[in-house]
Amino acid sequence: MTSPQLLGARTADTSPDAPATGRAARRKHQAGMARKRSLAARYLGYVGYFVGAGLISGAVVHHPLDPDRYTRIAVYGALVFLAATALNEFVLTRERPGLPRLLLVMGASLLLSFGIGMLSGGLQHFDDFPARGAVLVPAGLVVSFVAYVIKDADTPARRIFGLIGLAVLVTAALAFLGLREVAASMEGAPGGGHSHGTAEEPAADDHAPAATPASPAAPAPGASPTVEPAPARTPHNDGHAH
Repeated sequence: MTSPQLLGARTADTSPDAPATGRAARRKHQAGMARKRSLAARYLGYVGYFVGAGLISGAVVHHPLDPDRYTRIAVYGALVFLAATALNEFVLTRERPGLPRLLLVMGASLLLSFGIGMLSGGLQHFDDFPARGAVLVPAGLVVSFVAYVIKDADTPARRIFGLIGLAVLVTAALAFLGLREVAASMEGAPGGGHSHGTAEEPAADDHAPAATPASPAAPAPGASPTVEPAPARTPHNDGHAH
């Protein structure tokens, strides 16, 4: 084979690869640039999960103290959590799921936010609300696990009833029994509980000094002083006549 033929064969072998390599490099470069541009969005999505769950956890625990106020806080937390979910799962992802999957993920994320809020809030404020925390902790454990399995696209829903689901259920039952006993002992101890209301009025001091007798009133100006009579003198008898 002559030199021109060899040169032409080499050119034919290498020329198709060059555009492919160039396209791959451009795609990689574009992906890197898009990832750099989405830093703020990824940060907001990450923080939104924790802020939303934190708002919900506080609202769930303190709800009996002020239902109207903490209901609003729970709604705000759920909205923040859902916004973070939409940003992470549908805006920053490469694959756009369909409407059924979108609704399923949003519903599971809302359930997950409340499960995490119940679990974290019950643990954080267990000393303040022992009886309520004894219910919130195991319930939050079960709710968060079920919601996570539904939300995760790579995990089939039947895994909820599998070995891991059974372990979560047993753990939640044991946690409820144990925390209920701890709560009962804490409520029986003096000084337990937690109040966000107004401070109690100070109790009256039992050791307050007794009232001192009033001193004699001073005479009014211009009034003549009252002369007290002298005490009567007892006659002295020493046996001598005078």
